Amino acid sequence: MTEQASPDGLAEQLRAARQWAGITQEQLAGLSTVSVRAIRDLEQGRVRHPRRETLRLLAGAMRLSDARRAALELAVEGAEAGTVMRETYGAELAPPPKPLRRLVGRAEELRALTALLSTEHERLLSVVGLAGVGKTRLAQEAALALHSRDRTPVVWVDMDEAAPPVAGPAAARSPRSALAGWARSVALGGRGLDELASVIGGRATLLVLDGHDGAPHLAAPLLELLHACDRLKVLITTREPHRTPGNRLLPLGPLPVPAPAPGDATGGPLPGDSLTAGQPAVELMLSYVGHMRPDLLPSDSLVRTVAELSRALDGVPRAMEAAASWLLLRSPAELLGIARTAPLDVVDDVTASGTGAGDGLAAQLEAAVAALEDGPAALLGNLCLLADGWSADQAAAELSASPATVVRDVHALMLRGLVRRLPGDEDGAPRFGVLHLVRRPAAERAALLLRSTALVS
Repeated sequence: MTEQASPDGLAEQLRAARQWAGITQEQLAGLSTVSVRAIRDLEQGRVRHPRRETLRLLAGAMRLSDARRAALELAVEGAEAGTVMRETYGAELAPPPKPLRRLVGRAEELRALTALLSTEHERLLSVVGLAGVGKTRLAQEAALALHSRDRTPVVWVDMDEAAPPVAGPAAARSPRSALAGWARSVALGGRGLDELASVIGGRATLLVLDGHDGAPHLAAPLLELLHACDRLKVLITTREPHRTPGNRLLPLGPLPVPAPAPGDATGGPLPGDSLTAGQPAVELMLSYVGHMRPDLLPSDSLVRTVAELSRALDGVPRAMEAAASWLLLRSPAELLGIARTAPLDVVDDVTASGTGAGDGLAAQLEAAVAALEDGPAALLGNLCLLADGWSADQAAAELSASPATVVRDVHALMLRGLVRRLPGDEDGAPRFGVLHLVRRPAAERAALLLRSTALVS
């Protein structure tokens, strides 16, 4: 089915475009060869079915960009969105959202992601990780790099955002919303495949499905779109791995945090050590603290406390930003005490009270644990009892479990960001630890499993 544009908005869009160009109706008539009366009738809404050639003359005279021209044509009653966008589709019509902040501590991950997106053979990629870890921000930076360097169109879809019906009039007023509407529908197994495929065709394009957590498997129409458009790449950000052949998984863990220093009772850096050099989590946390409490001077004591806060919050950017907001009510030392014992109590900022259930980071972290299968969930609870720095073989021995089962389940937990690899392989064996942020829900889930097993037996 071909999407039809809304009759509303043509007069407003034409008038706004002319004012943006800084010319009068008479001047526009002289530049475009369209009569003043015709322009006046269009701007007053008396004509809703102008010829496309008329709009092209007006757009050319006003030197409108492709995106503005497409929006103008889409506002015409009966205009076919697919036809309009096939003629104007390109980097300008489909840009990625512009980041509002610089990317901190993700240079290696960004390099790896952009390298994969630049190859011909990788066309379906998923950045997988815990809520709040920075998947969207990394995808933004990678998409911006491709868009800026290669002029690649980027169709960005926020899968959490409520969308108008794919064939509804609200989606057709904006070229970007029409593209996103088709793509969202295709990703969820609905309509829009033919329209989107006809617009993209054989042009290099990046489709980003941000927050595609609704289904464990990719919808068939999305895979059909990849087959139909041989230069299309799809980048997904998700909290759950998509088990699909050809899907390259890129796990994204939290930012590195300061390691506990031997002999330091607080577990923080020793005196004389650099507290921020090579510590992106500390650098980011300091910026959050500085913005929230500019009256706090960055003394050695404060920087040390901030470093400990970043470690207590696992280097998860969203958790650290939310925790910093509590400095309006707590001292840094008080906040650190809470973060060490009950980190979930500070990962939703002070404005989050009363929001919908499941919207906050704490609820999303609890949901990540609740979504685990029983085997990995039970193991996660048991791993919380071990001191950080265990290897898979050590964990299996201490828990009297099958090494193969422990390795498999630890792998599943790492993909979801609940377990992280720690620096330092003194004996050649990788070392791991459970994130502090998920220890409480993990212990609660394991206790429920233990009770249910006892009842069954």
